Amino acid sequence: MPLRFFFVLLLISFSVFSEPLVIKADALLDVHSGELKSKPMVFISQGRITRIAYQSDTELPADAEILDLSGQTLLPGLMDMHVHLNSDAKLHGYKRLAQSLPRKTLTGVSNARTTLQSGFTTVRNVGAPGYADIALRDAIAEGELSGPRIFAAGMSLGITGGHCDNNLLPYEYQDKAAAVADGPWQVREKVRMNVKYGADWIKFCATGGVLSKGTKVGAQQYSQEEMNALVAEAKLLGVGVAAHAHGLNGIKAAIRAGVTSVEHASFLDQEAIELALERGTYLSMDIYTTEYILGEGEKAGILQESLAKERLVGSKQRESFQNAVQAGVKMVFGSDAGVYPHGQNARQFSRMVKYGMTPLQAIQAGTIHSATMLGQREQLGSLDSGKLADIIAVPGNPLENITLLENVTWVIKEGVVAKHP
Repeated sequence: MPLRFFFVLLLISFSVFSEPLVIKADALLDVHSGELKSKPMVFISQGRITRIAYQSDTELPADAEILDLSGQTLLPGLMDMHVHLNSDAKLHGYKRLAQSLPRKTLTGVSNARTTLQSGFTTVRNVGAPGYADIALRDAIAEGELSGPRIFAAGMSLGITGGHCDNNLLPYEYQDKAAAVADGPWQVREKVRMNVKYGADWIKFCATGGVLSKGTKVGAQQYSQEEMNALVAEAKLLGVGVAAHAHGLNGIKAAIRAGVTSVEHASFLDQEAIELALERGTYLSMDIYTTEYILGEGEKAGILQESLAKERLVGSKQRESFQNAVQAGVKMVFGSDAGVYPHGQNARQFSRMVKYGMTPLQAIQAGTIHSATMLGQREQLGSLDSGKLADIIAVPGNPLENITLLENVTWVIKEGVVAKHP
């Protein structure tokens, strides 16, 4: 490699461009309308988009720094609303008992960088031990680490012996997850504890789960009274609530309690869909994970009982996804990365299209709809003047080939290049 070329790459990788920065490309996707706009120029200053113009009718400022992305289509940075950055997809079941909290925290550092490199500039981390996700969020925000913008839930709330408890060890170890809470006042206390230590969101387990030992995937966990108290306390403190819920009764109880989003939402019926429509509840459905769990899960340590539960859940969840899309329920992109490898998050887009969404609807779920659910629509989710300059580029039209999002070529977060060819 010529020395001069090496220094150019170094400059792109690690430096902020001079301002104003102007990005030129072949096309720009307006995620509001679905229009693919030709020959855009995106003006960026101090990490924000200052205006969007077009090459045919705008002159460049004499002092502008030009980033020419010919052959590329620009999109807003992608957003994943269900990740576990501190989880290693190669370690499931009893293998996870060997990981210390410091080791899981370091795993999060690596996974955060990989996630950003794959085009996801914003994520919601829904559960991590010991507030490791909050430490990771703060280190990234302060520029110490490379990674996406994180909205962190801290430790997940759950009942004794439930999906959010630690059920792998026998009684004599007296092992219990730190955010286990039983009864209305205990759940309020754990909500307060999470917010005290910096949580942006609250995550709780409303039903059993696929990957937890000894739980029935469809069985409700937490009574309606407990869920009502949990959500009411979160609202008092100004944070949203995500409910892990596969089973029908737990889904309905969570929606009635007023949760912001239901995660997984595997067993939906018409009443549950109508409840979600009536309450404006978002669904975050990880319809790609079944392929990893059934294909690679046993090698990674996933328990046989969990594999059996996934065989029950996977096809039903995809059917529920189709029905929810057809009904017009609010949907966001949630991959459950951490169950499968970080960096492969975008593989879910093609499944969302296969099971009922248009390519535009899938992209909207992973951009503007996620930003809206987070209460960040004025900052994130689309390429508009005044918003943070989170931009990705792909070599072609993702409305014609959604799998382009699996291999983004450029990633820019707040005006700084995080990935280039």
